[in-house]
Amino acid sequence: MTNLARAVVLVIDPDPLSLTATSAVLHCADYEVHCAASREAALKAARDLDLDLIVCDLDIGGIEGYALLDEIRQIPQRGDVSVMYSSACQQPEIIRKSHAQGATYHLRKPFASQVLLELAEKSLWMPHLIRTRIRQPHFQIAPIVASPKSTA
Repeated sequence: MTNLARAVVLVIDPDPLSLTATSAVLHCADYEVHCAASREAALKAARDLDLDLIVCDLDIGGIEGYALLDEIRQIPQRGDVSVMYSSACQQPEIIRKSHAQGATYHLRKPFASQVLLELAEKSLWMPHLIRTRIRQPHFQIAPIVASPKSTA
């Protein structure tokens, strides 16, 4: 991925209005957006697409978004995909759990379009940097070598 604006985003939300709104905002910002309203559709999309970001509601028709993302992370090459959870719930323990589950952000519903876009960009930036810079074979961290004490 060389252009963050063409990142592939999977939006998972069982609510048709939230799914449409979230995907429309991302699509208008030139992201490649795919939608899933159920666990089954989300797992199929995660297997079939090379994802850069997942925006997932915390309640996916009876299954927690956390559990669904645990399943997605078991799919080869999906373990390090960036995740943003979304929910109308803003209880501090829910937000802490979202971060503990590896989410870059917890997006409060309803959200402003600009907030979604800003958080999506930030969610994509760091993993992109790691994939393109730090994991490259030419990027090496020089070993720290203690210099011998001089005897003067």
